[in-house]
Amino acid sequence: MTSTGGPATGPDPVGAAVAETVRRTGATIGALYLRADEDVLCLEVLCGAPGEFAAPWARVPVASPAPVADALREDRLVWVANQEEMVRSYPRTAVALPYPYALAAAPVTGARPWGTLLLMWPAGRPPHMTARERGHIAANCRRLARLLEEAAASGRPPDPGGQPRVLPVEAGHPASGPALAAADFAERLPGGSCALDLEGRLTFLSAGGAELLGRDAAHLLGTLPWQSLPWLDDPTYEDRYRAAVISREPVSFTACRPPDHWLDFHLYPDASGISVRIVPTGATPPPSPAPQRPPPVAPPARAGQFYQLMHLAAALTEVVGVQDVVDLAADQIMPAFGAQGLVLSTADAGRLRIIGHRGYPDHVVERLDGLPLDTNFTPAGQALSSGIPSFFSSPQEMQRIYPEAPVVSGKQAWAFLPLIISGRPVGCCVLSYERPHTFSAEERAVMTSLAGLIAQALDRAHLYDTKHQLAHGLQQALLPHSLPDVAGLDVAARYLPATRGMDIGGDFYDVIRLGDTAAAAVIGDVQGHNVAAAALMGQVRTGVHAHAHVGASPDDVLSRTNRLLVDLDPGLFTSCLYVHLDFARRRARLASAGHPPPLLRLPDRRTSPVDIAPGPLLGIDPDASYPVTEIPLAPGLLFALYTDGLVETPGTDLDDSIAELAHRLADTDDHDLDLLIDSLIEQAGPTRKRTDDIALLVLRAATPGG
Repeated sequence: MTSTGGPATGPDPVGAAVAETVRRTGATIGALYLRADEDVLCLEVLCGAPGEFAAPWARVPVASPAPVADALREDRLVWVANQEEMVRSYPRTAVALPYPYALAAAPVTGARPWGTLLLMWPAGRPPHMTARERGHIAANCRRLARLLEEAAASGRPPDPGGQPRVLPVEAGHPASGPALAAADFAERLPGGSCALDLEGRLTFLSAGGAELLGRDAAHLLGTLPWQSLPWLDDPTYEDRYRAAVISREPVSFTACRPPDHWLDFHLYPDASGISVRIVPTGATPPPSPAPQRPPPVAPPARAGQFYQLMHLAAALTEVVGVQDVVDLAADQIMPAFGAQGLVLSTADAGRLRIIGHRGYPDHVVERLDGLPLDTNFTPAGQALSSGIPSFFSSPQEMQRIYPEAPVVSGKQAWAFLPLIISGRPVGCCVLSYERPHTFSAEERAVMTSLAGLIAQALDRAHLYDTKHQLAHGLQQALLPHSLPDVAGLDVAARYLPATRGMDIGGDFYDVIRLGDTAAAAVIGDVQGHNVAAAALMGQVRTGVHAHAHVGASPDDVLSRTNRLLVDLDPGLFTSCLYVHLDFARRRARLASAGHPPPLLRLPDRRTSPVDIAPGPLLGIDPDASYPVTEIPLAPGLLFALYTDGLVETPGTDLDDSIAELAHRLADTDDHDLDLLIDSLIEQAGPTRKRTDDIALLVLRAATPGG
């Protein structure tokens, strides 16, 4: 039996439980993400790595393609065994963390879904996770959920969104001997020795190491070597340190101390820090991977910033709408540069319209919204007209040119980044700080590069939103605004767009009153998710209406509509199910054009798919025929007509999904058909990504006196 230990105690029981889970699972890094709202996960606890490493993932949208988001959204453990699998499954994450490691993300769920636990191991870990390990991780996730619920019940609910708590894996290692003896041991070794903590700061330096590095220990201890030693200020060397921290595997590199002293560095990491051996190149090194001599890199830049920029660039290529750009800028770009304020504006009819902001009160936003593109009130006008970013490290700098802007803004430092494409102003992105901030040349270069990517993303997003509004408006105009009242029939319907992609589609439904004793119901799915699909959906619905009203039988309705689509030749196919309800003869007659079978629930709740022989899809064969199936229409009989978006799940057999839907329908109370539809859709997985839209139409033959 796997034990998860006793209750975590102390001032931070949740943090202690995360650290204990990391130790017990043999992981090297752990992180707890909590759901701040319906749309974003926030990093709450980080264990075993510097906080700077997690900056690109301090806030993760729930809908994003990331392991922690997938684990929560799909309520499952996500296991990534190695870097190759990470590249295939999560390329954006792989770009920002190009190191060998294994990863697991598991949902932390109790009375409600709280968030996700992330664990990382060195690459040497076995590629398969055993059932015992999965159970152990799940038990620890339940324990975390219990601690979070206890905190909430005692009036101390978690408040995700602030600075994450960074914890060591262990409180400390017991001393293996007197400190002086350990130092003497290091001094007796050939070459030099030093130690780094997980943040990269030098915590120990032997006399031999100081001699090889060319500086005494007093000037180096407590510093980052790539900052205190200019000849190590190269992203290649910092990247080796990052690789050691993430992978927990030995790494090595070769560097040249001017003028011509080549040194080999061998790094040996564990949970408490990194031990480093330094020997002259050519000397006999300690056992380690073969050193490589990197070519010099011309423009020095921090490796972390470089990978962060790549991560943000990859994220910007995936945004869809304007609001996605705003959310990405607020959730990832602001934290990446340590900014406390954001204003994102778009050029519209000669003015700058604010489309998103963070860190500003409403009255400031109202004052800044709608400024002319050539405004002199803030630096935005000059930045847009010249195409050159403006950086102000203090209010005094800005007041010399724009005396009112700092007073209105209330911030202490600003970066005005023009968003321009081929000489055309798209908008302006303003990052601001609550304290004076000096913008280094590296930071200015990264921000300027990122502004070009934001401009491209924002321009694409505007185009997408315009197309979406057109298609959505067309679709809403073609779907029925309300269903007719039909004597002897209870009806309810629902339409849900896809959660990813164009967000509109060709699913449709309708109920047609055919005199006093008959009615018809139709549901269908046009291929595609665009304006063409929405337009064809309207043509199919109109055709079905026309043929139904002239008294055509179900097979004739589909045959005539099929010939219409063949003549129109839209290049798209349509599935369709038509049901004719004859209340006088107490019968239902059905015909299908390649559509999923409807579900039939008898008055005694027995439920199953209707055994119907479907004809081909509409729009393919002008001579196609559509067999008719007849069913007695008993009082209380219920039909559920649906499109494939409700039952299709990657990796699941369609027949199994339909059988599962029938089982849920049998178990759901049908007193209120709208609530019944809510239940069916919710049980189908409201949080999963829907790549297809859903239409659901429920018909129930009324009972006498009902």
